[in-house]
Amino acid sequence: MSDYLYTLESHLNAAQSEALATVQTAANEAGLNLFLAGGALRDMIAGFPIRDLNFVVEGNGIALAKAIVKKTGWEMAAPDTRRNRAELLFPQNVRVEIAMAREEKYAKAGAKPTISPATIYEDLRNRDFTINAIAMSLNRASKGLLIDPNNGLGDLERRELRTVSKYTFYDDPVRILRLIRFAKRFQFTIDERTLQQYENVRDANLERKIGAEALRQELHHIAGEPTSAEIVKELDDQGLLTLFCPAMMGDKVNHAGLQKLQKARQNVALELNLPVENMGLFLTVLCEKLAPKERAGLKTACALDKPAVQAWERLDGRVKKLAVELKQPKMTKPSVLYGAAQKAQGAELVYLLYKSTDRTVQDRIKNYLQKYLPAAQEITDEEISEATGIEPGSAKFEKAKSTFIAKRLDARPKKIVEPEAVMPPAPQHPPLVSSVRR
Repeated sequence: MSDYLYTLESHLNAAQSEALATVQTAANEAGLNLFLAGGALRDMIAGFPIRDLNFVVEGNGIALAKAIVKKTGWEMAAPDTRRNRAELLFPQNVRVEIAMAREEKYAKAGAKPTISPATIYEDLRNRDFTINAIAMSLNRASKGLLIDPNNGLGDLERRELRTVSKYTFYDDPVRILRLIRFAKRFQFTIDERTLQQYENVRDANLERKIGAEALRQELHHIAGEPTSAEIVKELDDQGLLTLFCPAMMGDKVNHAGLQKLQKARQNVALELNLPVENMGLFLTVLCEKLAPKERAGLKTACALDKPAVQAWERLDGRVKKLAVELKQPKMTKPSVLYGAAQKAQGAELVYLLYKSTDRTVQDRIKNYLQKYLPAAQEITDEEISEATGIEPGSAKFEKAKSTFIAKRLDARPKKIVEPEAVMPPAPQHPPLVSSVRR
């Protein structure tokens, strides 16, 4: 076993390992060359938690995804037929992307590219940043072999962002937003050549060629970042937030609210099986200071779809009923609180942590996230079957599981959440885009 393969296996949780094995088996059966690439490999090598699994196949990515869905019954989002890629949602909130190895050629800045199938080497040479242009073979004959044609490993070691090509930003200007997002997430510096390329794109006003769909996708990525508040602040400083909404600048940006939301989201540990719909949550806070007409402008500029708009506009109303329920005296019983919180969406719980000033509501949500949900997730189906004699997969088992979890939670010693200690100020980092225009 190669060192990188061992590192990968040690970084994955049980659900991610199962998803990896499932995709590998399907690719072998289809006779396709399979590679782990992009963000998953980058985060593994850099020592960050792996959030999603990104696979590349030398062949039809959508067909492979459909074969997996047919065999497992797992969910698949609407595929991107132009780039031949699909996203799957595996059990326990494991997200997997399967994409065709491809080459993209741009006739002019910001234009839609001509896309054609390619080898994994051509695919990696066609990417945005070197740290995203690394792949690991998952094929029998070369399993664990690392492919790094752009020296992304060296840039990860130096903690530096560098474009793959001098045309990276010209071809697809949305990558300048991605540059800032990565700089803030990883606390990486930006190499001098890449900074100059950024300046050249800004001087030519090529950011105005970023399309609505690209803005929507970037907004979605920012919403899911653990450092979303810092990313928005840097985009505002660079005068780039106005791409999403012309009015979004200065005092119109809810920077304080985003910092508070960022802190609230830290209560949802990555290992918790708790999906959080970040887009609606993020937009609710980001746009608190915008007028209705300005919010409508953001929807148009970013081509927001109906589910995203509904998640944004209905969140505040949905949490009011939940807040009333969580204040009831019966919620002092762990199993009752667990049952009520289980019915709520992850975004609703985080938004209440952000918005509610009621200490009882705050403490009960934290008890659920920090005590009761982790305790419930430690209970395995095997443990329940052994105790009840009922095999998984039936309605009777699900009822027995609920009863078993309730008894386990109520048997646990109660622990009162103490008031939060006053934390020292966060260390101040120098601006990571310090050489970029102000």
